[in-house]
Amino acid sequence: MRVVFAGTPEVSVTALKAIVASGHELVAVVTRPDAPAGRGRKLVASPVAQYAEELGGIEILKPVKPSDPAFLARLTEIAPDCCPVVAYGGLLPQAALDIPPHGWINLHFSVLPAWRGAAPVQQSIISGDDVTGASTFRIVKALDAGPVYGVLTERIGPKDTAGDLLTRLSVSGAKLLVDTLDGIEAGALVAQEQPADGITLAPKLTVEDAELDLAAPALRVDRLVRGCNPSPGAWTTFRGERLKVLVVSTVDDELKPGEIRATKSSVLVGTGSKAIELVTVQPQGKKPMAAADWARGVRIVDEDRLGSE
Repeated sequence: MRVVFAGTPEVSVTALKAIVASGHELVAVVTRPDAPAGRGRKLVASPVAQYAEELGGIEILKPVKPSDPAFLARLTEIAPDCCPVVAYGGLLPQAALDIPPHGWINLHFSVLPAWRGAAPVQQSIISGDDVTGASTFRIVKALDAGPVYGVLTERIGPKDTAGDLLTRLSVSGAKLLVDTLDGIEAGALVAQEQPADGITLAPKLTVEDAELDLAAPALRVDRLVRGCNPSPGAWTTFRGERLKVLVVSTVDDELKPGEIRATKSSVLVGTGSKAIELVTVQPQGKKPMAAADWARGVRIVDEDRLGSE
């Protein structure tokens, strides 16, 4: 099939590479416009655009909005049979959805209808799910509500971060997406409507969502830290400044919520149940570091607390 791939972040590139290696003809990619990045805030192309440039000979479309008439006209001229999508990030209008005969086929990182939305892997960890996965489905106007072609499952380990899971799912999901395209081309796959029960929503996590509540049980704190790693990064406050908490582990010690006990080799913090050990933190304006190194640098005193202004 002639395909136009739509995607933006690094997690999309794995699927794009799989499509390039498949028997399908990649004729163009659609990605978000270049965005400012780094300290200099220079405009940088998305990972998908950068990879497509390396391939050479692939048209790269960067509409500000997928509803732009010029974009819709060009997509009509390209005349793709199907448009596979992985984390594109733009809202596709019906006019765009109607162009390819086989539609836009999205690889979504959850077992639909669970966790529809922008942050399915993050929300599955935060909610304490044991299993997540990926689904391929035909995009319709309603959010992640289209009929499903294929599903895979992936166990969530006790130490898995959102980054860990997304890395694994990007690989297994890329194969699922290519298999789905193969099945559609062969006429061997029929999409199944999603069940009406079991729908949960996974909106994009904000910085405010990532603030730790140290009065909550330790397991809930641990899940939020893992679910927000690498982005947006769980955080609390220390001496009035934000402190990102990147890695923790649960321990059997008991401390009051926010209370800190620091030794040469460990930093324990109290929660609403057992204490947690801070493993890796990132002070404001600095790079990630071992929590014990951070504690030595700031010289923890008995009165210090996390989460207090």
